[in-house]
Amino acid sequence: MSDSTVERAFAAALYDTGDLDLGASLLAADPAADAELAQRGREFVRRAWERGWQPADVLRMVVRDEGLGAEHMALAVRLIRAETRRYDTLPARWAGQLAELPEPDEGGRQDRFSAATAALELYRLLLRLPAIEPVGPVPGAAVTVPVAGEPRTLARIRALLAKAEATGYPPEAEALTAKAQELMARHSVDDALLAARTHAKDTPGACRIGVDAPYETAKAVLLDAVAGANRCRAVWNSAFGFSTVVGFEADLEVVELLYTSLLVQADRAMTRAEAGQRAGGRRRTKTFRQSFLAAYAQRIGDRLAAVAGEVAGGEGELLPVLVARDVAVAGRAEEMFPETVVTRVRGVSDGAGWDEGGAAADRARLRPDDPALPDSSRA
Repeated sequence: MSDSTVERAFAAALYDTGDLDLGASLLAADPAADAELAQRGREFVRRAWERGWQPADVLRMVVRDEGLGAEHMALAVRLIRAETRRYDTLPARWAGQLAELPEPDEGGRQDRFSAATAALELYRLLLRLPAIEPVGPVPGAAVTVPVAGEPRTLARIRALLAKAEATGYPPEAEALTAKAQELMARHSVDDALLAARTHAKDTPGACRIGVDAPYETAKAVLLDAVAGANRCRAVWNSAFGFSTVVGFEADLEVVELLYTSLLVQADRAMTRAEAGQRAGGRRRTKTFRQSFLAAYAQRIGDRLAAVAGEVAGGEGELLPVLVARDVAVAGRAEEMFPETVVTRVRGVSDGAGWDEGGAAADRARLRPDDPALPDSSRA
């Protein structure tokens, strides 16, 4: 039996000499090969999942590849949706990732050669994705179906952070974020106590959170600070543009919420700081923004940890429980990442940026009853 058109195209473009034009020409000349080509694309997606990748991770790699564009993203979204429809249940975090899939920008209708070229380029990326640390089961594996909805505390946290991001008044945003962090700490404490009292066999899990350009290093430091304040560990993979956060589920949920919100608020504070610098006749640069974010991350991490520690300190029976959880999280992180290195934050050379970033973090009232600092409403 002779090889199919798809096999010959793959041999030419993916497995052998990498001749995309030859592979695309073979596919363009044979419309009967379209169904098999789509099926093979879904298989490549599935193989990526079996190597530890999730939908959001795959799309992030498409975005990061400078040679790929909107047509590749549209095809990737179609393949992910088609493959996930095959399963009755999906891992808990996948529903959110699928809900956030972008609507494909199909643009103008492609000719058959261009469409085949785009498919081969995307498939080459999928084929070359290496195995990474899994952070959950793949579709089709036994999963615990989550209860519909979310805990009331998480809903309140989400609402507070949404208000903090929406307001244009800094003291209000700071107070709302402070209240959210207090609720996060209480949510973690309640979860730990419940698990201890019911002898639940709860174990640490993990999730991946995108760390996007620009200023990836400073953003990774901010995520690490948020994770540490909420009893988690974050390990940054700079090559793939994400950090893996290890912790108990209740803590993982709030880390992602708070990190995303703080990015929005830090960007707003940085914009105000840059406006003030320009008004003073000083031109700000990339180093100002990098230094601002690095200082903000360091200072806000210290303050978040202090608030979380005060909440935990109010429970007399809690210390042994939290110590056991910390040991479990550290053990799980070591198991997943036995070899890690410390990365230096580069580009932190602008003194004004560092001072402004630290001041922005200091102005955050991490408890609603803290008195407002004199400069907290500075534009």
